[in-house]
Amino acid sequence: MAPLRIVFAFIIAAALLIGWPMRTSAHEVPNEVTVLAFLKPEGKTLTFLVRAPMESLRDVDVPLKPNGFLDLSRIDAPLQHAAQIWIRDFVEVYENGALLGKPQLVGARVSLASDRSFASYDQALAHIRSGPLPPDTEIYWKQGLLDVAYEYAIESDRSDFAIRPGLTRLGLQVNIMMRFLAPDSPERVFDVHADVGLVHLDPSWLQAFLLFAEDGFRHILEGIDHLLFLLALVIPFRRFRPLAVVVTAFTIAHSITLIASAYGLAPNALWFTPLIETLVAISILYMALENIVGPSTERRWFVAFAFGLVHGFAFSFLLSERLQFAGSHLITSLLAFNVGVEVGQLVVLAVAVPALGLLFKYVVPERIGTIILSALVAHTAWHWMTERGAELAQHPWPVIDAGALSTVLWWAMAAVAVAAMLWLFSGLVRRWQAHPGEEGDRAARPRAS
Repeated sequence: MAPLRIVFAFIIAAALLIGWPMRTSAHEVPNEVTVLAFLKPEGKTLTFLVRAPMESLRDVDVPLKPNGFLDLSRIDAPLQHAAQIWIRDFVEVYENGALLGKPQLVGARVSLASDRSFASYDQALAHIRSGPLPPDTEIYWKQGLLDVAYEYAIESDRSDFAIRPGLTRLGLQVNIMMRFLAPDSPERVFDVHADVGLVHLDPSWLQAFLLFAEDGFRHILEGIDHLLFLLALVIPFRRFRPLAVVVTAFTIAHSITLIASAYGLAPNALWFTPLIETLVAISILYMALENIVGPSTERRWFVAFAFGLVHGFAFSFLLSERLQFAGSHLITSLLAFNVGVEVGQLVVLAVAVPALGLLFKYVVPERIGTIILSALVAHTAWHWMTERGAELAQHPWPVIDAGALSTVLWWAMAAVAVAAMLWLFSGLVRRWQAHPGEEGDRAARPRAS
């Protein structure tokens, strides 16, 4: 009978645990969280204001009234604890490259979801300093907002400040709207959607250059579609001269559309992104099929230029969000991104071209190897093209209005200019390819006595 009693006791205990009402808000991770923040250096102090939904502050011992509302008369200590373990401990602020010490908490309060004081820094600071909500305010934990104010001790408000906003633990998707108010400078707004690492709040040109050069280098190495395009592009080449012409044409082309997109000259409609992604897949498929049927190396630079314009738009999709970290150095950042892309391309080519040479020399004949590799690339590109084309087909056709006609007219004028550049460039290429060793022949030719 004793074992039977133990079994019954275990079943009753399990039923009680399952049916017992729990405060799930302390353990559930919110799907989407929006955090508002201000940073303002002034004198020897940097003030950091933060507003976060209280439902994102988990594992906090929340004092509640019998009816389930927050007990605001006993909320101060839990708020300070939450502000420490969920915000202060995960945010790092730097001054001139040195990590600042932990800030002093100078204010923490609960706010209603309808409060709009974080529309500006002055309103937010005055709101936090205005004192807590009345104790008889009826508000649930999930409906409240936590407003906190910190103060960092700094050397000067003219220093170079950076922040690592490690607040991604507050939800599955965290959007941080951060504003930096430097003395005698316009307000800088940052919209951070992920753990982006160290953010320079007012970057120098060198900081912007290094950041975007790294972005470009990483993007070309991590972008499988761009890597496949490069592979399909260079399979037929074994000599530096024609390869240099092709890569230069591709570089010039994607630089044109990348810069144009950064200045807002590309369409911003919903259909444009899937259109470009579909065209990127088509470009890979075309290059692979051309390799299979027999590549025309003389005009490949022209094809590389045409598809480079498309790939430049694809590069711009990454930059559309990253340019907020460029500060006032837009041109520098664009050039740095291009430099990073080119360095990445050179690294890929430095590995791919010799590897292809060894493959075709010792493993498989060049023509058969070209067909096999190109067929594999074409197979992948075909699937990309059909998938992205299906997504594109779900978007309605663009509406032709005055704005659309203006954009079409601008790009038509740009196309004429690009055509003129191509005509001049093609002449130079023909001369270069027709007389590759003219200087060497002239030097080796004996002089007539």
